[in-house]
Amino acid sequence: MPLLQSVSLPMFDSAIPDPRQLVEIVAKVGFRGIEIWGRTEGFQTWLSLAKEYRLTLCSMVAHRAALNRTECHAEAEREIKESIDIAAANGIPKLICFSGNRMEGQSDQMASDVVAEGFRRVVSYAGEKKMTLVMELLNSKVDHPGYLADHTAWGVEICRKVGSPHLRLLYDIYHMQIMEGDIIRTIRDNIEWIAHFHTAGNPGRNEIGQGQELNYAAIGAAIRKTGFSGFIGHEFQPLGDVTASLREAFSIIEGEES
Repeated sequence: MPLLQSVSLPMFDSAIPDPRQLVEIVAKVGFRGIEIWGRTEGFQTWLSLAKEYRLTLCSMVAHRAALNRTECHAEAEREIKESIDIAAANGIPKLICFSGNRMEGQSDQMASDVVAEGFRRVVSYAGEKKMTLVMELLNSKVDHPGYLADHTAWGVEICRKVGSPHLRLLYDIYHMQIMEGDIIRTIRDNIEWIAHFHTAGNPGRNEIGQGQELNYAAIGAAIRKTGFSGFIGHEFQPLGDVTASLREAFSIIEGEES
């Protein structure tokens, strides 16, 4: 069964700033979905283009307020619930959430409790709207210094504490390669907690073909064998021609069973 693939548009719109041209390329290559980072600027344009080209707008960012700060929980709750309403009204199945950054005097264990409590404030509402919140795993070594959810085990702990099928992880392969490696084994062992993937080549966060260290053909095959039914979103910065880069990425993940 072919894997569903999507493209995180903000990584490509500097190379192709015309929204229609970019979405047309994505559709022609064969992708099934697109992803955006916000729900304000350009949202209606992306939504309209997704419908026109029969693509799923499969994720967007839900909030800015830090979930590891109790004093920010009310603001995070407001933002996430607003995003849930918008997503539910427009058929967007996943909302991307973030843990926040480490604070002085707050251990990772303490932060885990606070983040879990923040998610508990919104996860029932997500369930009512048939929405899945996905907390993104990011590296704190190169791109996001201080970010809390920088290891798979910590993210899984949050999901276990919240105890809802409407909270899962966004497993970003690029970020987790930097932080812990052992990608295929980690995916196999934790697939029940993963609802979305992102890709990029390491080092550099560029194309996922040759010239970087990850074997994305093997990773794609391993994900396929788990029976995963969500999206794998490409979130790399293209160095070469955008169409050629996206075709290469699509082919690598599609694999021999396409």
